[in-house]
Amino acid sequence: MGMARRRLGQSGPEVSAIGLGCMNFSGFYGKTTRDESLATLDAAWKAGINFFDTSDIYGNGLSEEIIGEWLRNTGHQPVIATKGGIVTGAPRGTADNTADGLRARLEASLSRLGVDHVALYYVHRRQFDLRIETVTETLEGFREEGLIGGFGYSEISPASLRRAASVAPVAAVQNEYSLWTRLPELGMIQTCKELGATFVPFSPLARGFFSDKERDFEAVTALPFLHANPRFAQPNYDLNCQAFMPFRAFAQARGWSVPALALAWILDQGDHLIPIPGTRSPAHLLGWASATEIHFTAEDRAEIARLLPVGWAHGDRYSETQIVGIERYC
Repeated sequence: MGMARRRLGQSGPEVSAIGLGCMNFSGFYGKTTRDESLATLDAAWKAGINFFDTSDIYGNGLSEEIIGEWLRNTGHQPVIATKGGIVTGAPRGTADNTADGLRARLEASLSRLGVDHVALYYVHRRQFDLRIETVTETLEGFREEGLIGGFGYSEISPASLRRAASVAPVAAVQNEYSLWTRLPELGMIQTCKELGATFVPFSPLARGFFSDKERDFEAVTALPFLHANPRFAQPNYDLNCQAFMPFRAFAQARGWSVPALALAWILDQGDHLIPIPGTRSPAHLLGWASATEIHFTAEDRAEIARLLPVGWAHGDRYSETQIVGIERYC
């Protein structure tokens, strides 16, 4: 079987049901090389993945530059999503959603990618003192100009999505969602379905926690972001590892990789979900690219719910510093 397809937004292109998150190309979760990143893009394309997600702040444009190089080298035409709106070099959480600010960032992203159009452009973080209706008007203007095929928002609330959609159709919302981060079930997944927006879960593999083998605590916490993250701090880390062991055993008993099973669970939550796991390793990608071939029985669903019930994870998904700039709800 080939990679399944899902539609991006109400009237957007059909894309692979699993996309590729390209933040790792910037070295966010460990050192990598340009060649390794290019090889990962090759592996994704070969696996049938044609939806690549990046941002202008991933390595201060490095991720976009690598994708641009890959486009020039291969001549392939994937569906690309990128983001803008976060102000680098400013206090964490500072956003610029003004028309001039977003235009400058979008044009810079297009230049790094070497294209004159992207299929999807997100506001990466909201500027809270600027009405989302006004920002949506700006984004709709970019769409009418032909600079973007559609637009979306990252880390917003269902109420904000409704406000934006009252101005123009929102193609996608990108928020964190996985078997250990279930907040979108309290309104976002449902609102996206109602309004025809695709829901794009980022970190669907729990920042690498959902792996076939338990990761060494010292190696994990050597990464600055994870070192400061409550779920990767002790005693939470050991408690999470203990809680996760039966799920890992369940995956192995069914002949599935843990990452593939975790992604298949997301795909099973609705046909308007397109998760974007990130990796810088072709080998890791091949471990989960077959997730669309996993189909659950009612017994499988019940067992997953028993093994990892809502709220099972120890610790918050972000520290107080890390959550700055994210729109909270509920």
